[in-house]
Amino acid sequence: MVPVLEVEHLKKVFAADNARDLLAVDDVSFAVHGGEKVAIIGESGSGKTTVARMIARLTDVTAGRVLLQGEDITQLTGRKLREQYRKMQLVFQSPVDSFDPRCTLGDGIAEALQNFGWQRREAWQETERLLVLCGLTAEIAARYPHEVSGGQCQRAAIARALAVQPQLLILDEATSALDVTVQADILALLAQLQRELSLAYLFICHDIALVQDFCDRVLVMHAGRIVEEGTPDAVIGNPQQAYTQRLIDSVL
Repeated sequence: MVPVLEVEHLKKVFAADNARDLLAVDDVSFAVHGGEKVAIIGESGSGKTTVARMIARLTDVTAGRVLLQGEDITQLTGRKLREQYRKMQLVFQSPVDSFDPRCTLGDGIAEALQNFGWQRREAWQETERLLVLCGLTAEIAARYPHEVSGGQCQRAAIARALAVQPQLLILDEATSALDVTVQADILALLAQLQRELSLAYLFICHDIALVQDFCDRVLVMHAGRIVEEGTPDAVIGNPQQAYTQRLIDSVL
């Protein structure tokens, strides 16, 4: 079966005017299969978020390929790229900042649907259904991002990501700005949605303990490269790299 996501020899170099160019990602390859939950962990600056941004085509690729359900999307632009966002959506670290503060949460979700051809009335009905699916009440649709808690706003952001029925969610530090108890609630919601909708997740995170019971597989990044890979229990129980051991020691 073709993986939902394939990353082949991905490389990113950021040019600098008055200094040496920065090699942020260096020859990264991996795959995510349907229904699989894969985490990329590493310290700040390890390259994990740059990988996520290249996959989502928010940052151009220097070399390598990104394939979504077998289709090379590395060079797509315009309408052809927008069509790929039916298959792949992102959930960011700061949910409040990901919504337009001048619009209600419901407007933000309904807009995502209308961009893909839904009529406003049907889009609003679907918005309320998605909010309930994500553990909120339909009344939340009328509130602005600053009027709800961080956990509620992140649930609304997940609802918006689900609006176009993607096969892959990229979760870029999606729980790191939340309290520990709220983190657990969001992870439980994501696990429930994954079971019900057969979603695949790429979970970008700096905390290996957070993904231990959530993800099927962990990729450890350091200095732009994947230095270790395995199940969370295998990586935590028997790390092969001193860097991985330091990550574990910092949170366990």
